[in-house]
Amino acid sequence: MDVRKRVGLNLKKFRQDLGLSQEAFAFKAGLHRTYISGIERGVRNPTVLILEEIAQALGVPSARLLEDVPAKRLG
Repeated sequence: MDVRKRVGLNLKKFRQDLGLSQEAFAFKAGLHRTYISGIERGVRNPTVLILEEIAQALGVPSARLLEDVPAKRLG
């Protein structure tokens, strides 16, 4: 799986686990909602600095955003 897609799926899952909309999460992370949307859709290529900011806002280690997505999350 493309790493951008993997990061996007992980971000979406962690964000939803926190019960946050894209808009609420973007505000918490200090980023624009459309940028978060682009990352979740796998069309944006965030820098490692942005990944760290996102991970901090999610309360997870940045490496968790790069983990393989289990098949059950895809369906």
